[in-house]
Amino acid sequence: MYDMKEIKFDEGLVPTIIQDYRTGEVLMLAYMNKESFEKTMNSGTTWFWSRSRKKFWNKGETSGHVQYVKNISFDCDGDTLLIKVDQVGSACHTGSVSCFYREIWNKEKIDNKGV
Repeated sequence: MYDMKEIKFDEGLVPTIIQDYRTGEVLMLAYMNKESFEKTMNSGTTWFWSRSRKKFWNKGETSGHVQYVKNISFDCDGDTLLIKVDQVGSACHTGSVSCFYREIWNKEKIDNKGV
């Protein structure tokens, strides 16, 4: 198990990567503080701190696109969380499955051009 003191909540918000537990696809990035982390642990669904609205939000509370937590881990420095979820519906507010749907560069496509 972990020691809560290993996660650097004392520095404020911790970036939290949300990943589909079945496919491994990165769905979104949000931020947690100690309280939203505890809400997530107690509820089994993801809770975040909204930097723009300055309040907690439970993913899917209005859209129904809930994230059921399957696994939580943290990185070697204790300053980033990775949460694997069972995503109901889309993760992105645009309706896309993932928030990372806008590709900037893809070396594989460039290398295979003209093949």
